[in-house]
Amino acid sequence: MELLQLFLKSIFIDNMVFATFLGMCSYLAVSKKVSTAVGLGAAVIFVMFVTVPVNYLLDQYLLRPGALAWLGEEYAEYDLSFLTFILFIATIATMVQLVEMIVEKFAPALYNSLGIFLPLIAVNCAILGGSLFMQQKEFANITEATVYGVGSGIGWFLAILAIGAIREKIRYSNVPPAFRGLGITFILTGLMAIGFMSFGGMLTGGDEAPKKEVVENIAPAQEEIPVEVVPDSTVVETVKDSLTEIAQN
Repeated sequence: MELLQLFLKSIFIDNMVFATFLGMCSYLAVSKKVSTAVGLGAAVIFVMFVTVPVNYLLDQYLLRPGALAWLGEEYAEYDLSFLTFILFIATIATMVQLVEMIVEKFAPALYNSLGIFLPLIAVNCAILGGSLFMQQKEFANITEATVYGVGSGIGWFLAILAIGAIREKIRYSNVPPAFRGLGITFILTGLMAIGFMSFGGMLTGGDEAPKKEVVENIAPAQEEIPVEVVPDSTVVETVKDSLTEIAQN
């Protein structure tokens, strides 16, 4: 159940486009047609599926402070976290090169339609963002990291597929000249982001743990000790004399 919740959150709530606005360059440039949007979205899913768990292993056994303890106690003090960006980007570039070779071999038409944007997946901030968010969330195992990577890729795929379908439809619509092109695309993206925000209440409503009632131990009240007030005789006599004078007058 936790894996399913993580999967749905990575798609709808933590969507790379509508929640964090990452990968917008490819999202805007390759979403003019549904066919190219599907091809690039599938490539992003594959890259995220491979790179996020691989980067998880690199982070756990190489980059974290003390991660080299498995080599011996003398290596436990080493901190290679300064190499995070370099190794993460190198892993992503390797997987993107593999995807480019596969697409060029088996789908040359799609390869030609994607053009320069296919190798640019290597510098797509959504891909790198998935690995960095994985590092921040500190998943317990590689399974959770893989589920998060696949979900993030599918979320980006749904975003570019949706805007691609809408842009094909509005091509024949009477859009005001001032909003044609990227203008109406940004407006539609903002409206879809607002729509995706509604999923937050569906999946996060039960996250908060029920509050436990705190019962304070109150010490039993001590018995009151009666205090006898003894009037001052001098004051009493003074009051009596004053009342007597008032009565005589």
